[in-house]
Amino acid sequence: MMGRMASADDDSRNSATTTEPGTRTGPTRSARTPAARPEPGTATPAVSRRLLALVAAGLVIAALNLRPAISGLGPLLEEVRRGLHMNGTVAGLLTSVPPLCFAVFGGLAPRLARRRGPAPVVLAGMAAIALGLALRPLAGGTGTFLAGTALALAGIAVSNVLMPVIVKHWFPDRVGSMTGLYSMALALGTAGAAAVTVPLTDALGGGWRAGLGAWAVPAAVALLPWAAISRDRSARTPEPHAAEEAVPARTAEGETAGQARDGGRTEPADAARGPAAPETAPGLRIAASPTAWALAVFFGLQASAAYITMGWLPQIFRDAGVSASAAGVLLAVTMGMGVPLSFVLPKLAARMRHQGPLVVALGLCGLVGYAGLWLAPAAGAWAWALVLGVSNCAFPLALTMIGMRSRSHSGVVKLSAFAQSTGYLLSIPGPLLVGSLHDVTGGWHAPLLLMAGLMLAQMATGLLAGRDRVIEEGR
Repeated sequence: MMGRMASADDDSRNSATTTEPGTRTGPTRSARTPAARPEPGTATPAVSRRLLALVAAGLVIAALNLRPAISGLGPLLEEVRRGLHMNGTVAGLLTSVPPLCFAVFGGLAPRLARRRGPAPVVLAGMAAIALGLALRPLAGGTGTFLAGTALALAGIAVSNVLMPVIVKHWFPDRVGSMTGLYSMALALGTAGAAAVTVPLTDALGGGWRAGLGAWAVPAAVALLPWAAISRDRSARTPEPHAAEEAVPARTAEGETAGQARDGGRTEPADAARGPAAPETAPGLRIAASPTAWALAVFFGLQASAAYITMGWLPQIFRDAGVSASAAGVLLAVTMGMGVPLSFVLPKLAARMRHQGPLVVALGLCGLVGYAGLWLAPAAGAWAWALVLGVSNCAFPLALTMIGMRSRSHSGVVKLSAFAQSTGYLLSIPGPLLVGSLHDVTGGWHAPLLLMAGLMLAQMATGLLAGRDRVIEEGR
């Protein structure tokens, strides 16, 4: 009897994955049996509650540390460039490192989780972040600073990919709420680092090295819960489905998208489709799909715009006469817009057959922001920060569209891997070119023209990616 239950559970686990917001396939909750992968401490509920509370705290603390290495640098970029004798092209390379590391190291995370278990890999990621952030202030030249940044970003990339895996592993019945929790912590960490870095630097004596190095402390604190979690036996269990679970987990937005695809029914998308829901054909070639390419280019262009904003927006404000601390707060406002809109946009997109109007609306906000930075960067700084924050929310829209462009869970996994890996690679030149143009021209008009051109291309490819098509149709 127990053997049959375990066998049934194995079958159900092998068929379940999480996907990008927009779809979720796999067994419904009723398919779970007592023999399912045991939650930690099921034999002792009190221990289980303590351990789950520790995992929840670890998720929040880890998410808070996944962006300060990036958003905390922008407000102090001028001081870093001066201290390390860094030209605009090298500074542009510095702002291009995040998508490069995400493309290179993010792909390693599922493999490591399959071998070691997700929690020990996240622990190693937090250690890499802490070590990289601690090394940056010790840099005597650009090469060492770039190496420390790359080390921290490698840890960020690995941990970022495994957050949905951790949620699915420990909170299979609360995926939506826990995903929302760490997503909000991620946004707060991004905005908080942008706002706090300059005042923190002033409080520590005014040197950029102390201001940037201080972010190694919360990263080191994050080691404590993950070290404790990793000691639990189930946390060290290899995660065979990490490659499929490492795409964003099911959220309320995903449920809405599934309902939209199934005519508004409230059952999970997989149950609504029934057993006849087709799997992705083994011979499906993602790279041959125009829709997949449109999504990949759209994802890359929105990522490029986001990293240009995080890396260069504070400097644009500072060159217009805004103080360093105010420029940091303005970046925090831009990043903070993602907190409410990341919940609203996917729900709205899932109810639309064509997401093109949303793409255009976000793109127009970006163009308005760029025009404002051209005409009156200081006088209208708060307005430009707000509209650029709205434009910056193309990321959750892109994830939602990925989830809606395939009929099957395996198709979404393949499409997500293709769109994100290709997109991050395509996003690398944008921040680099902005820095080079500023270095050559000595002003921001040429970079802003480039940014506007990239935004127009983002709108065009987003219109193509937003059409009501699926990759299984070969178009």
